[in-house]
Amino acid sequence: MTMYMLLLVGFFLLIKGADYFVEGSSSIAKLLRIPTVVIGLTVIALGTSMPEMAVSVTAAITGNNDIAVSNVIGSNLFNLLVVVGACGVAMRLPVDRTILRRDLPVSIGITLLLLLLCYFDHKVGRLEGVLLFGILILYLLYIIHHALRHREPELEEAIRGIRRSPLVSVAFIIGGLIAIVIGGDLVVDNARRIAEAFGLSQTLIGLTIVAMGTSLPELVTSVVAAKKGENDMAMGNVIGSNIFNILSVLGLSAAIHPVAVARESVSDMAILLVSSTVVWLFSWRKQSVGRLTSVGMLAVYAIYTVYIALR
Repeated sequence: MTMYMLLLVGFFLLIKGADYFVEGSSSIAKLLRIPTVVIGLTVIALGTSMPEMAVSVTAAITGNNDIAVSNVIGSNLFNLLVVVGACGVAMRLPVDRTILRRDLPVSIGITLLLLLLCYFDHKVGRLEGVLLFGILILYLLYIIHHALRHREPELEEAIRGIRRSPLVSVAFIIGGLIAIVIGGDLVVDNARRIAEAFGLSQTLIGLTIVAMGTSLPELVTSVVAAKKGENDMAMGNVIGSNIFNILSVLGLSAAIHPVAVARESVSDMAILLVSSTVVWLFSWRKQSVGRLTSVGMLAVYAIYTVYIALR
C-alpha cells in the first residue's frame, strides 16, 4: 500500500510542480513581452514537459531505460490523441498556419528521425542524444528569432494581462522545479516496484500509468487555454511538448546514459509517426480540429491502449 501512496504523492508533486513552474515562467515571459504563440511553444511546452523530463532522466540514470523511452512515446501519443482530442470535443480547435507549416512537420520529422536511429540497433547512444538536443537548440533559436522579427503591436498588448511580480514568479519557478524533481523520483521508483509486483513489463507501465500521469499538465493546460480562446497556446503546448519530449527529454536522457529501446517501443514510434501525420493532414485540410475528428482521435487512443495491454 505504501508504494501506491508514494506513487500518488509523486504524481501530485509532478502536477503541482509543473503548474507552478508554468505560472511563474508564463509571468516572466509576459514581463519580457514574449508573444503568445512563443509562450505556448516554448515556456508552457517546456514547463508541462518537466514531469516527463524528471521521470525519463531519473529512469535513465537508474538504468530503467524501458520507462525512459516508453514514457516519452506514450506521453506524445497521449498529448496528440487525448489532449488535442479533448480540446476538440470541448469546442472546434482552430490551428494556426505557422503550427501547420512549421511545428507539426518538425514534430513528424524528429519522430521519423528517432525511429530511424532506433530501428537497427535498438538504442539511443550518447552521440545521438547530443544530436537530438542540438536540434532542439537550433529549433528554439529559430522560432524565437522569427517571432521577434514578426512581432505585432496589438500582440504585445494582448499578452500583457495580469502578471505576478518578478520575485514571486522566480519563487514559483524554483519551487515548481524542486517539486518536479522529487515527484519524478517517486514516480519512477514506485512504478518500477508496482510493475515487478504484478509481473508487468516496464514498457507497459511507462506507456500507460507513467505516460498518462506525466501528461496531465498538458491536458489541463491545453483544455483551459482552449476554453479561454487561447487556441495558439493550447495547440502550441501540445506540439511544443511533443518536440521537447523527443529532443530534450529523450535526448538529454541518452546523453547522460545510453538508452536501450525495446522492439515494442520501435513499433510505438511507428504508430506515433502515422498518428502525427494523419492529424496533420486532417488539420491542414480544415485549418482546425473538429468534434468528429476529435472523437476519432480519442477512439484510436482507446484501441491503442487495449493493444498494448494485450500484446
